This record gives sequence, structure tokens and C-alpha cells, in this order.
Amino acid sequence: MPVSLANGNGGNAAAAFLSSIHIPENVMEVLSMLPKATGQTLYMTVVSTFFACLLGLPLGIWLYNASPAGLNRRILSYNALSRVVNLFRSFPFIILMIILMPLSRILIKTSIGPTAVIIPLSIAAAPFVARIVEAALAEVDSGVILAARAMGSSNAQIILRVLLPEALPALVAGLALTMINLIGYSAMAGAIGGEGLGDLAIRYGYYRFRTDVTIGAVIVILLLVELVQAAGNFASRRLLAGR
Repeated sequence: MPVSLANGNGGNAAAAFLSSIHIPENVMEVLSMLPKATGQTLYMTVVSTFFACLLGLPLGIWLYNASPAGLNRRILSYNALSRVVNLFRSFPFIILMIILMPLSRILIKTSIGPTAVIIPLSIAAAPFVARIVEAALAEVDSGVILAARAMGSSNAQIILRVLLPEALPALVAGLALTMINLIGYSAMAGAIGGEGLGDLAIRYGYYRFRTDVTIGAVIVILLLVELVQAAGNFASRRLLAGR
């Protein structure tokens, strides 16, 4: 009897129940808009995170190496570059994006769309990554460095084989913070043609007085932030536990 319900009457009853559920038309419309906008936001965030790390990782290593606590102290150079990094970190992203529009036109022949936004996103996030790397390396126990020096390791070997592996949990946690910042930046980029969830919330929600669209986009952004933060915390804890 249970088998016949599952295969016959039971399946028909379930189908009838699902078809009887009435989903408002405006909700269906919002749900149909979200997948594309979410994909664009993820594309911008992931690719710009990669390029931000590509720029910020060597910059952060250099900052640590030249800092007063570093392996090869260069105080004047460190102070000069540190101020430049602070300047870019404090620069409002929306203005930076407008300034970098000509660069996007030169490199990819357009200044609008998700791909064009990746350039200012990467440049805006690179100083943030550099500071995360510098701080993570500075937190490594000095005893580990002394032990590596006693074994005859060079500065490059200490950085690559000692400092970076030891700082990996902090670097992974910092990577999650970088992605969260970039999700917020990508939402702001929607105000001037960046597309994604920010564009959906502003152009289709705010300008057209569609509160439901704005709320839907905001909910997805919050979910993305929570997922990235949870993944970063999990990976960082696993790395610490594996030591």
C-alpha cells in the first residue's frame, strides 16, 4: 500500500499540492532577476579577488620586509610606500572607479559592465590585501624566524618556507574579509553601470520604486557575505587545527 501511494496516488497528491501553492507574480519576477545578477556579482568578486591578491601579496611581503619589524629594514622606503597604500585604502571607491574608467576603456574597450569593473575593484582591494599580508607576517613568532636563521636560511627562504606557511590561517581569514569588501564594492559599482546585485537594487529597485526588488538583492548580498565569512572561518580553523 505505501508503495502504491508513492508511485501513484501519493505522487499525484504531491503534484496537486505544489500546483495549488500560489506564488505572487511580483515575487516570481524578483526571483527570475536574481540568478543573473548574483552570477555577475560572484564573477566580479572572484576575479577581482584573484587580481587583488596578485597585486597585494608581493606588496604586503615588501612592506613587511622593509618595516621596522621586517627582515630587511628600509625605513624611508617603507614610510613612503606605506603612505601611498594608506592613500589608496582611504580613497572612496566610487570616485576611484570614475577616475579609472579611462584605464578600463584602454584595456578592454569599455567602461561599463562586470568585466570593466574588475579593474577598479582589483586596484581598490590590492592595498587592503597588502595590509592583511603585512599584519599576518608580522604576527608570526620571532622564535621561528630565529630558528630559520640559525639553520642558514636566506630572507627569501624565510619568507617563502617559514613566514607564509605560518601565517596561512590569518591570510585565509584575510582573504575572506577581502571578498566581503569586494562584494560591497561591487554593489556600489552598480550605481554607475557595474551591473550585478547593486545595479539590480538601484536601477530596478530604487529608481522604479520596487522595494521588493531592492529587498531581494540585499538579502542575496547578505547571504553571500555570510557564506564567505563562514567558509573563511572554517578554512582558517582547519589550518590551525592541522598544525
